[in-house]
Amino acid sequence: MSFVRFALISALFLVMTVTLGQAQSPASGGPVDPALIDDLVTANRILADQGVLDAYGHVSIRHPANPNRYLISRAMSPADVTAADIMEFDLDSNPVDRRGRSMFLERFIHGEIYKARPDVMAVIHSHSPGVIPFGITNVPLRPVLHSSSFLWVGVPVFEIRDAGGMTNMLIGNADLARALAAKLADKPVALIRGHGNVVVGPNVKRATIRAVYTEVNARLQTIALGLGGSITYISPEEGALRDKSPGEEGRAWDGWKAKALRK
Repeated sequence: MSFVRFALISALFLVMTVTLGQAQSPASGGPVDPALIDDLVTANRILADQGVLDAYGHVSIRHPANPNRYLISRAMSPADVTAADIMEFDLDSNPVDRRGRSMFLERFIHGEIYKARPDVMAVIHSHSPGVIPFGITNVPLRPVLHSSSFLWVGVPVFEIRDAGGMTNMLIGNADLARALAAKLADKPVALIRGHGNVVVGPNVKRATIRAVYTEVNARLQTIALGLGGSITYISPEEGALRDKSPGEEGRAWDGWKAKALRK
């Protein structure tokens, strides 16, 4: 084979490979307002600073222009996320433009919840430590604090053994994530036995506030249970009234953001 012919064949193979790779990648949902990207980055920083996310949790937002896309950082510590780390995925959790970047193994959680919940615009998966006891015992997580009154609708517990038998306890495929989304149903929070939780919201600020106060509530409820005696929980009527007027998001968000970004 002549050198020229070999070069032509090699070039053709390269073009076919690149074209195939592009065909297999989903199309982008389009540009996103930098302010929204900043909110996503800030949510990561806040939740790490508040002790809700550890090195392995993650936050996503639904693409504002295409509901079949979502945005999430590459696989990294939430405390270190920047705008340059944000990636775009379709709802099957395929990357739009991977460029060799690492991806969260449990990213399927986000895609499957967005499929099941058109109302959800932000998803948080954390290993929030205070909630763990309520996922491994028969004691339900219930609201004891007005700021966590959104829990009045109930907090289901996802048992991964029911969905996948014996696993490594990671929600690393679409089937397990779909089962988790079904367990979440129309609720704002679901616990994952021996693992953590998922929290959703109509925007990333509200989801972040819910994630923080779910952790706070879990710790306070644990303290109350330890005191013994009866506990006066937030009633369904009180919770429903709070849902109608949950309070503005700016005060908590701005304060937490300033604190997180000082570090």
